[in-house]
Amino acid sequence: MNNEQVNTNKGKKVAVLGAGIIGINCALELQSLGFQVSLIDKAGIGEGCSKRNAGHFATEQVFPLAEASLLWQLPKMLFDPLGPMALSPSYFPKALPWFLKFVANMLTSKKTKNTAALKALNKHAIDYYKPLLRAAKAEHLITSKGSLLVFESQKRKDVEKVFNRYKKAGIAVKLLDRAQTLLLEPNLSLNIHHSLYFTDVAHTADPFAISKVLASQTMKLDTKFIQAEVSAISSSDSGIKIECLSQGELINDVQEFDQVVIATGAWSKPLLAQLGYKLPIEAERGYSLDLPHSVEAHLTRPVASAERKCIITPMVHGLRLAGTAEFAGLTKAANMKRANMLYKNSQELLSELPTFSPQNVEPEQRWMGCRPSLPDSLPVIGQAPNHSNVFLALGHQHLGLTLGAITGKLIGQVMSGQKTDIDISPFSISRFN
Repeated sequence: MNNEQVNTNKGKKVAVLGAGIIGINCALELQSLGFQVSLIDKAGIGEGCSKRNAGHFATEQVFPLAEASLLWQLPKMLFDPLGPMALSPSYFPKALPWFLKFVANMLTSKKTKNTAALKALNKHAIDYYKPLLRAAKAEHLITSKGSLLVFESQKRKDVEKVFNRYKKAGIAVKLLDRAQTLLLEPNLSLNIHHSLYFTDVAHTADPFAISKVLASQTMKLDTKFIQAEVSAISSSDSGIKIECLSQGELINDVQEFDQVVIATGAWSKPLLAQLGYKLPIEAERGYSLDLPHSVEAHLTRPVASAERKCIITPMVHGLRLAGTAEFAGLTKAANMKRANMLYKNSQELLSELPTFSPQNVEPEQRWMGCRPSLPDSLPVIGQAPNHSNVFLALGHQHLGLTLGAITGKLIGQVMSGQKTDIDISPFSISRFN
């Protein structure tokens, strides 16, 4: 972008709603383009899923979650609250419309289209972070050692089918036997017979630090942070009006902006409804359990389990065990037995683990976050079709950390009238409206 274009943006007041990794990246990009940005969040900088995720830049995850093989698991979900996937029976009626749309996306034609869109978005996602972290002198926050997807019980011919699927999709991957896997990660269990080694994948040992350092960069560029809950939003030819609550009280009356970026993740549905848009989004609740450092329990890269639907990532504090999916809505209390379950799974994956006792665990060691999941596994990115001053960056499901920087870049390009680096038409909210 040249200086003339930056000058064109100057003075335009933009509200970015949501200060997770997506909103932070949008704010940073827009502020660098000359916009006058206010970043608004009820909890604080990076306090949602951006704080305690698995730290995995999962560029290999180009396949939508809607797989026909999941169909046989759905009835089991109702009766196994501690399984890899769980559905609260009381929440089932509310979740049913989402699941029907999810099943519809299992059609081959839709899967092919959605996979192509995810591939385009993921392909260079890590590269978009590099100049941002370089400018913040924080390049050390990303480690490029790849990741492993391990298999315990599947036969080699079945693992080869998974391997060939990734290869066909253009993903850099190697198929390893047990000995080759243990050479990379000696602390893995002998239960593991094969693995897929994704060589171009990266991770961070501190995802919260990435949110904080990028937020610090955008604050240096004069972005204003407002800790408040957005209770009402309306659009007119003159701009955007937003009502904010702090501790239940209306603050600053009505704030007015020229444009708004909605990056409120799993909490986006009510806001978009006020603007007349339908959004079939569900809170796919994921859990994590943090364990302290142990010399024996050592990993150098993320290790995910194909069967157990969980992942173990080396962190600054030790190990983070994360994953699984629970559908129970936004407000139901966390079921921390699911976090404890991650330890049992990890005992089967690692030969050594730090000692963990549910009775002695510190509250901050266990966590639950709400992934914003859409039935086609694609985020919503771009301009709202019926509002020239409303832009959307939400619904990144398992890939919020991965896609933060490229989403910010795309939003900046759209709002500045530039050609986007990739075709963003598959990510329009018009597909649901």
